Amino acid sequence: MDDLEQKITALWESRDDLASVLPETEARAAVHQAIELLDTGDARVAEVVGDDVVVHEWLKYAVLLLFRLAHMDVSEVGPFEYYDKIPLKHHYERSKVRVVPGASARWGSFLAPGVILMPSYVNIGARVGADTMVDTWATVGSCAQIGERVHLSGGVGIGGVLEPPQAAPVIVGNDVTIGSRCMVTQGARVGDGSVLGEGVILNPGIPVIDAETGEEVSRGVVPPWSIVVQAGRARSFPGGDFTLPCALIIRRLSEGERHDKAKLNDILRDHGVAT
Repeated sequence: MDDLEQKITALWESRDDLASVLPETEARAAVHQAIELLDTGDARVAEVVGDDVVVHEWLKYAVLLLFRLAHMDVSEVGPFEYYDKIPLKHHYERSKVRVVPGASARWGSFLAPGVILMPSYVNIGARVGADTMVDTWATVGSCAQIGERVHLSGGVGIGGVLEPPQAAPVIVGNDVTIGSRCMVTQGARVGDGSVLGEGVILNPGIPVIDAETGEEVSRGVVPPWSIVVQAGRARSFPGGDFTLPCALIIRRLSEGERHDKAKLNDILRDHGVAT
């Protein structure tokens, strides 16, 4: 893989003159080899190491180079016609992935065994962990990293982060529930075991506040085992007083509480929130 990484990096650094590095057929073969690693799950765009997100930039280079090297092509799925540069994934039965009609995932995304795709969309470079549900009209953007046993509820938008190549994508940990119509974008992170109530907006500009202390604990990062709801806090401007959005931690959980769905629903109902 080191040799492939060096090839992809060299191609990226000479992207305006690829032929100076490799003939086009060899360049395309190298890029396809890298994308196939993403598609099979043998490589990933990013991962959490300790408290840091490590981005494997060369794999993002490969995705970006694919768009340069690929040609538009027509494909047909039943009565539906598509015209794009990147084909859809295949071999779902072999991968033990359930895909409902109306769902689609691009080649270069990885779906682990047990994933269920309702009518939804998973973009290239994304990774969806085992036994995760991507519910109706949910979107997993390019390079997003979704953990195991996650529920992305109806209409959830997980933003894509492809450029710049060094930028960290959205990362969602294991055992997370993200409520309907939430928007998690621009490299925001949701820790293991957390629950986002309906309509939470999370990005690196959104303060995450502890309701017990009033302390701002982060920007765009939800700590593990937290129940978070959409809220607002007042701010004064020359033109008047306005409420700006924030994400409010209303409860810290233990792992046992997280899996008690009845208790979780009671906590959310007490705050007028649903998932």
